[in-house]
Amino acid sequence: MSFSSLGLSPELAAAASQQAWLLPTAIQCAAIPLILRGGDLRAAAQTGSGKTGAFALPLLQRWQAQGERALVLVPTRELAVQVADEFVRLAAGLARKPKVRAVYGGASVNAQMQDLRGVVDVLVATPGRLLDLIGKHAVRPATFGTLVLDEADRLLDLGFSAEIAAILGMLPAQRQSLLFSATFPPAVAQLAQGLLQEPECIDIVAGTTPPAIQQRAINVDTQRRTALLLQLLTEAADARALVFAASKQGCEQLARELAAGGVLAAPFHGELSQGRRNQVLDGFKAGRLCVLVATDLAGRGIDIDGLPLVVNYDLPRSPVDYTHRIGRTARAGLSGTAISLIGTGCEAHFRLIEKRLGMRVPREQIAGFEPVAVPLAVANAGGVKGARMSKKDKLRAAAAREQLDKN
Repeated sequence: MSFSSLGLSPELAAAASQQAWLLPTAIQCAAIPLILRGGDLRAAAQTGSGKTGAFALPLLQRWQAQGERALVLVPTRELAVQVADEFVRLAAGLARKPKVRAVYGGASVNAQMQDLRGVVDVLVATPGRLLDLIGKHAVRPATFGTLVLDEADRLLDLGFSAEIAAILGMLPAQRQSLLFSATFPPAVAQLAQGLLQEPECIDIVAGTTPPAIQQRAINVDTQRRTALLLQLLTEAADARALVFAASKQGCEQLARELAAGGVLAAPFHGELSQGRRNQVLDGFKAGRLCVLVATDLAGRGIDIDGLPLVVNYDLPRSPVDYTHRIGRTARAGLSGTAISLIGTGCEAHFRLIEKRLGMRVPREQIAGFEPVAVPLAVANAGGVKGARMSKKDKLRAAAAREQLDKN
């Protein structure tokens, strides 16, 4: 199936081809004709499935034909910039180009107000900053005929439910509403029920072939994780990696340790200024940095072309976070590797993630980095004599053990 067969204009079909999209993805095949017809849509799709193109292309065509303006709500600053950039790239070949803007916190609100003067055809926004701008009369929500909630589950995870409710109350009652989410926990299902009118439903997650991600799980002495990571990066044919740590402090410390070991690394977390975050992300995408050490801020929405490796230096809190972390690799039909470093006392937590996701990743041990005690035994026994478990590790093991008992 070609892009033109989905009902797109020749200009937009050509724009898709110019992005090196040889054929539409499953979510694009399903969503584009539905959005062009003007109805509401509830869509579930895996990360990296071409979701942004699935709504950007038909919304550009509706703007081209009818002047329909679109508001896209996203959870993070980085995703706002990325989505806006995709709209601009896809509209590059149009004779008349839309005004596309991204607004988000962490940047000057006055500069954004200046940038919003006149008609904005596509506005990509984080909810908090959008409400600020509405309060300053820089945005008139009643002028948008289409609303997109992108990464709806993440929007709710980050506590934006009240902001979303306030924004919905200001939008026209007669509008097209599109909700995209990788997962549909009860809170997202409830949001969809209140937001959408007789929606079409697409589920590309169920029954599809998973991305070509090689998952590895290495049992390692907690104190030796950094040394093992340095060895893995040294041995890799392509040393670029997105490494996840649990906290801002952990990101900063690990980036320093990797740099001391000769690896060009930088931290990436929510307490960095927007300018610094842009600088670090641009450096990583351009290859000036080998390793980005990130909190879960980077777990959703950041698209890094050809990223070969994701490493869970600290395990994620939930199966959903695990899925989105490893989904940063093996995007757009490529393959990739995801490695989880299972420190002393974390085996039970990883077992819980596996159980919830219905998978099993074989454990590995690498000579010289073996854990002091077998993590499963530590987790089940609550601590083995001689094992170097921190208080945090013991609490994590006990909580995971308790959760496993409940399930």
